[in-house]
Amino acid sequence: MTAVDILQLITHEVQTCTRCALHTGRTRAVPGEGPPTAEVMLIGEGPGYHEDRQGRPFVGPSGQLLDDLLALAGLQRADVFIGNVIKCRPPKNRDPLPDEVATCTQAYLFRQIEALNPKVIVTLGRFSMNLFLPGEKISRIHGQPRIVEGRLIVPMLHPAAALHQPQNRPLLEADFRRLPELLATVEREAPAPAPVTPPNEEPPLEQLSLF
Repeated sequence: MTAVDILQLITHEVQTCTRCALHTGRTRAVPGEGPPTAEVMLIGEGPGYHEDRQGRPFVGPSGQLLDDLLALAGLQRADVFIGNVIKCRPPKNRDPLPDEVATCTQAYLFRQIEALNPKVIVTLGRFSMNLFLPGEKISRIHGQPRIVEGRLIVPMLHPAAALHQPQNRPLLEADFRRLPELLATVEREAPAPAPVTPPNEEPPLEQLSLF
């Protein structure tokens, strides 16, 4: 199967998923969207109110800010693949539970990563960061690229953090401005991506030599 076929299959599976209790309260599942050739993949936490209504990731106020941040990196939404750790909105926007994260990532997110094979994964917020850099603190390592099993991971604050705490916006803007530099660097330094490591297994990590 091609990347297009796999991503379309995952989209259909997500839209009809009943693997965990979150499906009972959703309006629409949010599989993620973007071109199968995207070199950059952004991973948020989960759908919010607007995303649940439209079935698309980052379409509310956080989505507008994300569009602005991408523009700082010389990118548009159409250039990147945007997904989430979980595909259905938790009740009252609560944090996703460990079993929900494990179910959704194993069934869908890691398959999307493998199909896309992006050069850079930008994690937005602590839940997506913890998939690749468990035990770290986003406030400490945001914007610092790491190689995890041959893939460049760039942890960043979630756009919602800048909406709720405006002092975080300059940090996010500075991190996004570095994305073109990181893309250029990974082409020179990063080895071929390895298979995605399931949750609860801590992958080896290293920091790029240029940073």
